[in-house]
Amino acid sequence: MTTKLTELLNIKYPIIQAPMFLVSNVAMVTEAMRAGIAGCIPALNYRTLEELRAAIQELKANKVEGGSFGFNLIVNKSNIKYKGQLEVLCEEGCDFIITSLGSPEETIRQAHAVGIKVFCDVTDLKFAKKVEGLGADAAIAVNNEAGGHRGNLSPQELTSLLNKELNIPVISAGGVGCKADIDKMLSYGAAGVSVGSPFIASVEAGVTDEYKQACVDYGAEDIIMTERISGTPCTVINTPYVQKIGTKATWLENLLNKNRKLKKWVKMVRFSIGMKATEKAAKKATYKTVWVAGPSIEHTKAILPVKDIVAKLIN
Repeated sequence: MTTKLTELLNIKYPIIQAPMFLVSNVAMVTEAMRAGIAGCIPALNYRTLEELRAAIQELKANKVEGGSFGFNLIVNKSNIKYKGQLEVLCEEGCDFIITSLGSPEETIRQAHAVGIKVFCDVTDLKFAKKVEGLGADAAIAVNNEAGGHRGNLSPQELTSLLNKELNIPVISAGGVGCKADIDKMLSYGAAGVSVGSPFIASVEAGVTDEYKQACVDYGAEDIIMTERISGTPCTVINTPYVQKIGTKATWLENLLNKNRKLKKWVKMVRFSIGMKATEKAAKKATYKTVWVAGPSIEHTKAILPVKDIVAKLIN
């Protein structure tokens, strides 16, 4: 399966194990590399720069031919750790960085100086053109079937549009849970795919068995949008607890969001509260089950090792 993505990252199969907040870890990415794909971890999964540095060093030691690893960086002002994280990544080295939520200009400049490739999350042509102009190595087309914060366009519409208009490879993100889905994305012109939700129910994932089992028990029709995590619509599994608390921002948040001076702070508070709730649900047994996932869990039928999940995607 040779594509522009396999050539860029020297991997066997055109698949990136997507970075998932709280879920992705060194064990998952190590097994992804051994299975011949790329793996990525959000830098924010590590509380300190020392922990991030240790993770990079461990992945470098685990690196095998045919696999690659990278990290996801939130590059806007809300991530106060961004500059330090970028510095550590460039000092230690990795195969690629995926940028989200902001301008990747500084990341591209520093990463390219040390030979690290940079892929940028995009949801429309305007931003895709911008990151291409800044020197991005590929665009990750986040479509309306992605888990977490997703785009507005369908996989076919977004991938086909970007493939037609860009001169850099397009990686489709969202809506992939089996080999037929990958074949479909490649037929739209994608150079590869970014796959997240199917790996939540992996043996190596560092979340509770309840979270993993939920990805087995629920399906695509159980995925809904909520504003109660970050203030921005996000996909979650429609558990009884989610039904109880509702999916819309509170009347007070809506009122304060209309105030230009307070809007930024309201979003920061909502994000903080939502992330703490999500972390508790992911890491501890709790009735407050706010589990982030995408509709591709439809194809998740059992909790499996990463290598077996990869095998299902390529066979």
